[in-house]
Amino acid sequence: MDFYRDATWVLESIENQDAKGKLSGSLQTLVLNSCKRFKVKTNPKHIYAVVSSCWRYKPFLEKVMKKSKILDEVPQKKGAPVFQRLTLLLLCHDLLLSKSKRIQMGKHPIKMFVLKYKTRLNAELAKMKVKLKVKDLSQLTDSDDLTNDITPVRWFRVNPLRCTAEKPVQSVVTELRKKFTEKVDSWKDVVPGSIYYDEYIPNLFCVHPQDKITSHELYKQGKIIIQDRASCFPAHILNPKSDDIVIDACAAPGNKTTHLAAHMFQDKTADEKPKVQIYAFEKDPERAQVLNKMIKIAGCSKEIEVIVGDFTKLATPQACPNVNGLIVDPSCSGSGIFGRKYIDSINHKKTDEEKEEEERELDAVPEEQEEQELDDNLKTRLSKLSSFQFQIVKYALSFPQATKVVYSTCSIHAEENERVVIDLLLDKKVKESGWRVAPRSKVIPTWERRGLVDEFQQVFREDSESSNCQEMADGCIRALPREDGGIGFFAVCFERTL
Repeated sequence: MDFYRDATWVLESIENQDAKGKLSGSLQTLVLNSCKRFKVKTNPKHIYAVVSSCWRYKPFLEKVMKKSKILDEVPQKKGAPVFQRLTLLLLCHDLLLSKSKRIQMGKHPIKMFVLKYKTRLNAELAKMKVKLKVKDLSQLTDSDDLTNDITPVRWFRVNPLRCTAEKPVQSVVTELRKKFTEKVDSWKDVVPGSIYYDEYIPNLFCVHPQDKITSHELYKQGKIIIQDRASCFPAHILNPKSDDIVIDACAAPGNKTTHLAAHMFQDKTADEKPKVQIYAFEKDPERAQVLNKMIKIAGCSKEIEVIVGDFTKLATPQACPNVNGLIVDPSCSGSGIFGRKYIDSINHKKTDEEKEEEERELDAVPEEQEEQELDDNLKTRLSKLSSFQFQIVKYALSFPQATKVVYSTCSIHAEENERVVIDLLLDKKVKESGWRVAPRSKVIPTWERRGLVDEFQQVFREDSESSNCQEMADGCIRALPREDGGIGFFAVCFERTL
């Protein structure tokens, strides 16, 4: 019974969040976080298996249960049902839809109650399938809603730190072309077996999602790293040199950190003694472990120091001397993230080999944004997030020798993007320190989608020489989810001359 009790707690938590519009992150993340919060004794993997499947079929199960009238006849005690609705849902799921078609518990009143309705439940399920003209409910859950949520292409970059010194990138590309024989001119033209060379980010490529890049030897060797194109913007915009000292203020899972390393250390020779030139901060100890793993896979452990703790408290000019560049990609609403419903929806039909491959991918490509405890009201939620984002970027701008700071989010909301930029530009200390938005010419100039000029026009007068709204908006870069080939994203570079 402990298993169903624990699963009920987790399912109830997810249902409550969904009812309030607070769901954020993949179902796997939601389940694992709930297991931690409730300190469940059951293996979280087992909880995830039943909850993910039950959540997937929940609308159909509820209709079957309603038609069978099982909920109408639940015993009462002091005016309240003896058995919880969601526990009954889980038991009905296992009885009707699990592989064994069995309820996984010994003799118990709730099990005996459900079994009384076994014939009626199966009959209603059969009627539903006939009415919907399907042999299996999975035919209904593989819907357009899920298909529209899948990433249009799979982006990855060549990691020069794991490649040969003679032809670090070309040798990997040559190997890739053995599998992906057709080169296309646009990511929109990618089909299985083809490859696209990105025009904006060096050493970045994409293939069709059906092509399992994680099974390639280059991936296993750390020579290619899966990373969304927009997520590559910050390191590319900062463009640190080999002698720079930089900070990644919110580093986990580590894609941006290792991309920084690729920019800085790809031309270093074997006889050069490695030294720490990147300080990577991560507040959460568990995510810091993932960060360390990613850095090790990328082959840059000796040049990066991982610091577990709050960037705004531990990062000081004394602790991190001579820092001249920073990337700040703080927690955000994650409104630009997609591709989670589809991933969760196919977990149930993985073969053992596919599950093993997925575990490899999950290990190496953790989610960019984790679940957050969010307010019911979206405006309140965004207000709190933007306040935090403002403070952490302002702290980054206080480093005495810093000349470039890149701020980014995977949000599509102006509250977390342009409005944070505006608040920083209006801040007295920021202005006194000489910070300004870097011009478009320094921020991937050929990328067409830029910042929202209306946001700047609402605050700054166009007749002010120091406040050209179009120039400031053009200094920001935006990416829309799916439409621009990947996740939704925002990035801006602050610069100054010392």
